[in-house]
Parts: sequence; C-alpha cells; structure tokens
Amino acid sequence: MPHLARNLVHTAGTHPGRPALRLDDQVLDYRTLDESSARAAAWLTAEGIEPGDRVAVMLPNIPQFAVVYYAVLRAGAVVVPMNPLLKAPEIAYSAGDCGARTILTGAMSLPEASAAAARLGISCTDVTAAGFADVLAATRPSTTLVERADDDPAVLLYTSGTTGRPKGAVLTHGNLHSNTETVVRLLGITGDDTVFGGLPFFHVFGQTCGLNAAVLTGACVTLLPRFDAAKALSVLVRDRVTVMEGVPTMFVALLAAAEAAGGARADTVRLAASGGSAMPVEVLHRFEAAFGCPVVEGYGLSETAPVVTLGALHGVRKPGSIGTPVDGVEVRLIDDEGEDTAEDGIGEIAVRGPNVMAGYWNRPEADAAAFTDGWFRTGDLARRDEDGHYFIVDRKKDLIIRGGYNVYPREIEEVLYTHPAVVEAAVVGVPHELHGEEITAVVALEPGAAATADELRDYVRARVAPYKYPRLVRLVESLPKGPTGKILKRELSGV
Repeated sequence: MPHLARNLVHTAGTHPGRPALRLDDQVLDYRTLDESSARAAAWLTAEGIEPGDRVAVMLPNIPQFAVVYYAVLRAGAVVVPMNPLLKAPEIAYSAGDCGARTILTGAMSLPEASAAAARLGISCTDVTAAGFADVLAATRPSTTLVERADDDPAVLLYTSGTTGRPKGAVLTHGNLHSNTETVVRLLGITGDDTVFGGLPFFHVFGQTCGLNAAVLTGACVTLLPRFDAAKALSVLVRDRVTVMEGVPTMFVALLAAAEAAGGARADTVRLAASGGSAMPVEVLHRFEAAFGCPVVEGYGLSETAPVVTLGALHGVRKPGSIGTPVDGVEVRLIDDEGEDTAEDGIGEIAVRGPNVMAGYWNRPEADAAAFTDGWFRTGDLARRDEDGHYFIVDRKKDLIIRGGYNVYPREIEEVLYTHPAVVEAAVVGVPHELHGEEITAVVALEPGAAATADELRDYVRARVAPYKYPRLVRLVESLPKGPTGKILKRELSGV
C-alpha cells in the first residue's frame, strides 16, 4: 500500500548512513532524518493531530521541512505546504479554507504565520527554534505509521490563483507515490545521485522530483533555501551534483553566473530536467553546450502530482518538445466541447491517469469545470507531431487574439530569446480599441548589453508574420517571478 513515509523508513533501514540532506556544512543521514521525523510524528499526535487532519507547513528548503513533512504523513495527517513568504491574510485564507489544525513554520515566517493562526484560533510552532529541537529530543519516536489507503489525501496544494482565489488540489498517497516512482525510473535516479534542491519543496515539482524521488532511492538532496545563481553554481560544483532540476529562469541565471565566473561549470551534472514553464529552445541549447549535459523538458501541474510528459533521456530527443506521456498517463488534445482535435491541430491538453488529483478541496463547482468525462482539462494548448511528441503552444488564457488572428506568445518569446542582448522575455496581450488586443513584449537585457525597444521590435518583425510582431516593447530590469522562478504574466497584464 503506497505511503510516502514508508519510503523513508525503508531507505533508512537499508542505507542508514547515506547522506539524505545537505545544507552547506550541515548533513543529515537517513537514520537521523527517519528518527527525527518519527519523534516529530509522536509530538504531533501528542498535540492532538489525528489522521486526516490538515497541517500547514511554511518552510524554505531546510532540513526541518523534510522532518515535519514525513512526520505529518507518518501521523496519517495531510501536509498543506505554503510559501514561507506569504503574508498573514494569504496564510489565513488557505489554512482557513482547508481547516488546518496547526501551522508549522520557521523564524522568518513566524510573525505572519502567528498572526494568521491567531485569526483562525489555531496553534503555530517555530520548528526551527532551539526549544523545539529540545522538545523533539525528549520525545520518544513513534514506532508506527498510521495506515493510509491509496486514495487517502497526502498533500493539499494551493494553486497560484491566476484566476481568482487559490484552490486546494488534493493529491493522494497514490498520486504522489506513482509519480515519484515514474520520475525515478525515467530519469534513472539512484542512491549514487546528488540532486540539486533549489526547487521549493512547498511546490509539487521540487517535492516529487527532488525530495520524494531522493528519499525513495536513497539519493542526497543538497539544499538551497533561496535561489541565487552564483550560490547555486557553487553548490553544483562543491557537492558534485549529478541531477539538476529547475525552471527555465534558473537555467538562464546559471548560464549568466557561469559566464561571470569565467565559464565555470559543474562537470558532474549528468542530466538537467526543466519544468514549470516552457523552456526557450535557445536557452536549452546554450545550457547543454555550457554544462555538457542533456536537458530533458517535462510538463505537469500541481493537479497532476506533477509529471504528465517527459522528454527522452536516451533515443529521440526533440528540443522544444515536452516529450511523450509518462507510464500509465493518457493525454488527449481537445477542443472547447471536449472533442478530440484534428491530428495536426492545436488543442487543450487533457490528462487521465494515476497522477491526477482527487479533486479540489470542497470545490465541486471547480471540479465540474476542470473535468470532462474523467479527463482533467489543464488549460494548456499544445500540438502533437507524427511521432507522438507534444509541443506546448501556450496557456489557453494567454492566447492573444489580435484583429481576429490567434497569436501564441511563446512563439514570439522564442524569437526574442535568440537576440544576443535578451536575457528574459514575456509576451502578453493588452486591451486595444481597434484590434481587441495588442501584442506587448516585456524584455530584460543581459547585464552590460544594449538594445532599444525599436531594435527589438524590428528584430521580431523581420522573423514572423506581420500580425504577430509586438507593436509595444517595454524594457525592464527584471521580470516578476513566482516562488519557483516562473515568470508571472498576470502581473504584466497592465503594461
């Protein structure tokens, strides 16, 4: 019976001395991680946490995240991961929506988390405090795992809320266990690997492909609580990282850091996996050349635990493709009525499989809108080639309709990324009285590079159909990003 915490117990039993988590000079082996989580599980139970209760966890990528994550699961409760940068009203909304019994946090987030807890009338604990470490040391480890069924909730992830209030995606033990096994198999992760832990564990990508994949295999995760490219590069080199996982903006930043360091690179990295948003092909080629390792691009969402498709590590590799559906997962391209699109057409990705969430927490109306005949509608548009490889075209809601013509922002962004002065680019539609929407490019330049808005507009104009090029180009120092480094287009809609 799948139980994420059982993976930790098994690995600790077979490889107790292997390093599980590394944070600079601090190293926790699997024996210590297992025992610490068992003590924390006993403490939670003593505090009144029962199977099925929701426990909010607000921590960056530090060892305590893994300790309490597996502790909550051992106790049969449900982890509700939250961004440690959230403010009290945001915390109170999500914790209140799911009826969380308590909030586990760290010193950085304690003031906001405490304020939210007080508003909700629940407890809040700083699990990074010395006093808490003393409490755990005095607590007898729990010797049992509360049994959970395949379809019991394990994690409740609140989506980013690009359209209205965040919704809680209910991921079961079966969802997360099956997807973790799939990632391990397809990426070939073993106990000999060191995985880069710069993707936030409170996000599903870092949680499944980083933390849970490492614990399943006995690999080591080297932690980076806050992404900084120069620090990340030094961690890759220092800890001899073999598996690099990140979002496209991380790869862009690592390239710049490597160049600033005189072409330094981490020679031990055997593969890099990108997800979260589409990686520009130009960036993929540059990273492969600079770091000497293949980049595989995958696709998924919080609601799919997350991996839906993955590029091939061996065999046919198609830059720009998100690959093919992973084992046991079915993918269709459908139109607005839920019917399959033509073989060469563009359609919305619909997914069915063991990785798809049980539904949104207490949101039957959202479930009804998200599922069609058992297929989860992702809101992402894609095409499929003759070999069955999928290519993301864009988010359905990001589609720009200018003068009756469909314009897919990603196509324009790909062109902008080929300009030598461009480091980041996002294309959005803004309201226009005549055309309905006008195409706008928001661009950040490489440090020390020079390019004008007119130059960039003309550069794209020479490479795409007349209706596609951005009439408006705005230069900024950097683009707004979410906690994983994903560019937030919704914050650019008013440019």
